Amino acid sequence: MLLNLSSSSYSLIKFANSRSPFTDFSVKYRTHFSKSQSSSSLCHSLTSSELSFKNRHQIFWEKSKIPFRRSGDFRLWAFAGIDIGSAQSVLEAAAVLTAIIVVHESGHFLAACLQGIHVSKFAIGFGPVLAKFNKNNVEYSIRAFPLGGFVGFPDNDPDSDIPMDDENLLKNRPILDRVLVISAGVIANIIFAYIIILIQVSSVGLPVQEPFPGVLVPEVRTLSAASRDGLLPGDVILAVNGNELPKLGSTAVSELVEAIKRSPNRTVLLKVERGQQDLEIGVTPDESFDGTGRIGVQLSPNVKISKLVAKNFLEAFSYSRKEFLGLSYNVLDSLKQTVLNFSQSASKVSGPVAIIAVGAEVARSNIDGLYQFAAVLNINLAVINLLPLPALDGGSLALILIEAARGGRKLPLELEQRIMSSGIMVVVLLGMFLIVRDTLNLEFIKDLL
Repeated sequence: MLLNLSSSSYSLIKFANSRSPFTDFSVKYRTHFSKSQSSSSLCHSLTSSELSFKNRHQIFWEKSKIPFRRSGDFRLWAFAGIDIGSAQSVLEAAAVLTAIIVVHESGHFLAACLQGIHVSKFAIGFGPVLAKFNKNNVEYSIRAFPLGGFVGFPDNDPDSDIPMDDENLLKNRPILDRVLVISAGVIANIIFAYIIILIQVSSVGLPVQEPFPGVLVPEVRTLSAASRDGLLPGDVILAVNGNELPKLGSTAVSELVEAIKRSPNRTVLLKVERGQQDLEIGVTPDESFDGTGRIGVQLSPNVKISKLVAKNFLEAFSYSRKEFLGLSYNVLDSLKQTVLNFSQSASKVSGPVAIIAVGAEVARSNIDGLYQFAAVLNINLAVINLLPLPALDGGSLALILIEAARGGRKLPLELEQRIMSSGIMVVVLLGMFLIVRDTLNLEFIKDLL
């Protein structure tokens, strides 16, 4: 499971709740994330004895494309020291991730069982078995390493008593049957994502932002330049040095930050709305270590957030469709940006520990975010798994397409195993490296070291 945390835009998740130092310019979005980020993937590989599906998640969050509302951006711009937070939020995030894995593997499992194809194993995780039970000749297990899961088939299992020419072995089924089994995990995640969005639309509602002029100041650091010169929490900055700030939240924040950074030790004139009053306040930024100005505040787009709840089934399906299409668009767009800028994004890839940390932060913030966190991960999973790479569903599908192009002649078994095994090995090694690295990035671990 891999997570890509991009630093190119403002974070929806408030990492200010962590124990990292209060920054001089901490930009907060007081909104829910909606259209977003991402590329995630559950990797699958057809080996000699089992169809193995491993999770990789790269997540990128983009702005909403949905026409009836404007959403915040969930692309993390800072990731210095993850703070997982309360036990409840960690459990909620872990439950979401586990549910996504179970849904994905259940798709493969059901597609095989409904076609009468023999299945021998259903596992969540990899490596040593922590717990297991057997039912109807299928071993169900939970394993030690949380890198995904797999559905095992007895096709080339030397311990299986099923004849190798049995027509209900996966390898002996027609191409279409095998395509359905391999694609079923992706289909299950797409359906699950839509259901999650439908439940959100029908219950808690979708967050709708109404933008207002200026930039909100949620917090002012004690003894900072802003505090010294009279700026208060709750103020709305409407203009800087006589220039009105735009109504678009992220643009307004960027303009204000740049104006302050350009003015160390020089007074910046701010037009401030405080309650029913409009004030002119001169703030002299302190000079930071890199020579830029700083005033010690947190900034947020000045938006009012309301909830859009469907009034009937028609509205629910209409809103869900728009939300789903918007999320899917951003997942695909983020994948494209990752491919085009891989050298920059590769260093920001994180594993399941980071995914749970982000999910826990979302869970602490609001239930809306948790809904969309789950929906985005499902869509990410579906999109990345279709890439024609070893250890992904798309890699297995590519082998079947090659077989079809060869007139039904399969690639040599040894070559197929070598291709898939190499892909699995790379994913497992990378996953273990990321687990160790992300664990060392946790705030409480850093405090112990």
